[in-house]
Amino acid sequence: MKNYNLAIVGFGGMGNEHNEKIKGVKNLTVVGVYDIKSQRQEYAKQKGLKAYDSLDGILSDPKIDIVLIATPNDVHKDIAIKALKAGKNVICEKPVTLNSIELKEIIATANQYKKLFVVHQNRRWDEDFLTMKKIYDEHLLGDIFTVESRVHGSRGIPGDWRQKKECGGGMLLDWGVHILDQMVLMIQEKIKTVYCQFTYVTNSEVDDGFKLILTFESGKTALLEVGTSNFINLPRWYMLGENGSAIIEDWDLNGKIVRVKGETETNIVPVRTAAGLTKTMAPRREDTIFEEELPKQIADVRDFYRNVINVLSGKEEIIVRNDQVLRIMNIIDTAFESARLNQVLEFK
Repeated sequence: MKNYNLAIVGFGGMGNEHNEKIKGVKNLTVVGVYDIKSQRQEYAKQKGLKAYDSLDGILSDPKIDIVLIATPNDVHKDIAIKALKAGKNVICEKPVTLNSIELKEIIATANQYKKLFVVHQNRRWDEDFLTMKKIYDEHLLGDIFTVESRVHGSRGIPGDWRQKKECGGGMLLDWGVHILDQMVLMIQEKIKTVYCQFTYVTNSEVDDGFKLILTFESGKTALLEVGTSNFINLPRWYMLGENGSAIIEDWDLNGKIVRVKGETETNIVPVRTAAGLTKTMAPRREDTIFEEELPKQIADVRDFYRNVINVLSGKEEIIVRNDQVLRIMNIIDTAFESARLNQVLEFK
C-alpha cells in the first residue's frame, strides 16, 4: 500500500496529539507542520518535523498528500478550501466550521476538486459511548425512552481562543459537536424538536455550558448537558428503558445495568420519609431485580486515520460522512436559535 504524507496546520495541543497518535499508524507519515507561533515551529523541529514557512509552503509541496487542520475554529473554512483547491486531501478538527453554511461551502469545493474532506470526530471511538450504544442497539433494557449524556468540569473555559466568540468559542461548538454526534449515531431517528439553554457563569461572551433536549419521532428524548462550573459531576451516561436502567459514572466506565426480574412486583412495602409514607418511591425488593456488569467495549481511536488511508486506497468507505457532520451543524444552528429565542423549535 502507498505511504501517505501528511502536514499539520496548527501545532498546538491537538496538532501535537495528532502527531503522536499517527506514529502508530502504518502507511501514514507526518512530514511537517506550520504554525503562526514561532515557539511551536521550534517545537516541531525538536520533534524531528519540518517547519514550513507558510501555509502556501505546505500546499505547494508535491510530497504532501493530506493536510490536517488543527487551528482555531474560525479559520477552518478558509484553510480547508484553499487546501482542497491546491489538490490536497483534508482532515479537519472539530467543530468543522462555525455554522452549516460554511460547511456546505467546503463540501462543494471537495466535490468540485474530487478530493477527500473528513472531520476528525474522534469521540466516536470513546469506549463509554460505544458501551452505551451496544446496550441501546441490543435492546438490553427493552424499548429505550430517555438517554442522558453529560460532560462536567469545574475550571471554566480554557483561557485561550475558546473564550472568544469570533474564534468560534463556547461549549456548544467545543463539546456539543461530540456528544451530539454520539447521540444521533445511537438514536438513528428523525429529530422533531430542539430546545437549548446556555449558561454564562464565568464569562458573558460565549456559553460556558448548555442543556440541550432533543425529541425524536418515536417520542424518545435525549438530554445533552455540558458544564464547566460543576464541582460535583453527574453521571456521564444515564439510560432508561422499559425493563431497566443503565449508568456510566465516568470516563473509566464505572457503572452498571439494573433490570427487572420476574413478574410485576406485588406486596410493595412502603418507605417512610420525613413527612409520610410512599409506595411509589419505595425501593424494589432484591428478588425483583438483578444487577449486571456493563458490556464494556474496547476501541482504538487510531482507526480514524486507518480508515482515511483505506478510503484513499479505495479499500473502504469513509466512516465520518460529511452528510452526518452537516446534520450535526444544522442541529447546532437550531440550538443557537432556540437559546436566543428561549423556545422549543422544530428541526427541519
